[in-house]
Amino acid sequence: MIVDAHVHLFPDRLAEAIRRWFSDHAWEIRYRIGVTEAVRTLREGGVGRMVALPYAHKPGMARALNDFTLVISREHPEIVPCCTVFPGEEGAEEILEEALAGPFAGVKIHSHVMRVAPDDERLDPVFRACARHQKPLVIHCGREPASEGYGIDVRAISGAARLRRALARHPDTICIVPHLGWDEPAEFEAMLDEFEHLYLDTTMAIAGWFPGGPDPEMLRRRPDRILYGTDFPNLPYEWSRELDVVRALRLPASDEARVLGGTAARLFGIA
Repeated sequence: MIVDAHVHLFPDRLAEAIRRWFSDHAWEIRYRIGVTEAVRTLREGGVGRMVALPYAHKPGMARALNDFTLVISREHPEIVPCCTVFPGEEGAEEILEEALAGPFAGVKIHSHVMRVAPDDERLDPVFRACARHQKPLVIHCGREPASEGYGIDVRAISGAARLRRALARHPDTICIVPHLGWDEPAEFEAMLDEFEHLYLDTTMAIAGWFPGGPDPEMLRRRPDRILYGTDFPNLPYEWSRELDVVRALRLPASDEARVLGGTAARLFGIA
């Protein structure tokens, strides 16, 4: 079974606002589609499960986003729901506890969008909750893709060194870093030896869209610590481009199976 471990599915109005932001500050999103069509597109392409990663860009959004994600996961069994919380918001620990004690498979945090560094103390409750429930924290904390549209110097609040400090405080937290840690892939890969519960995902890192991205050969070196993910539907190119790269590597069958779904299924509790 192929598991796309990095998909973004939002309510229609919020999805349209995200598309406008991308048009202004990043790239033109190719797939301007709703949840049902997004699920159908991946399903028809052979993806059996898709991990939905909502993220809140301001306080007070998390509960509604989590409720939405749970609803669509019940409508579409292919969707594996994760939750989010805005670090430091009122009731953050209660939001996390309710979600992770229930059906949510993990937590999504985006350092750029939330303007919070991975070693910021406001994230300590998130690390602790994920460790307590043994559910992954998916945290975009690499320095790229950077944009002035976030309204903050994202390079200053991101990076391998800042995540290392956070994981030194929370070594039992299962942590997944998207984009193979681009633009510090070597540093993030080296951290895999330091922290046994750290993983990376391939999202937009090996498709050749960004110049000078991580070497896809990392998948050959670390097949047990890398998950396949796409960022679908917020892509400027054909969604299957990354899947084609993974298959073109011609990894041993057991390694390809782990990258394309086995490790994700284990970490997110996918049957």
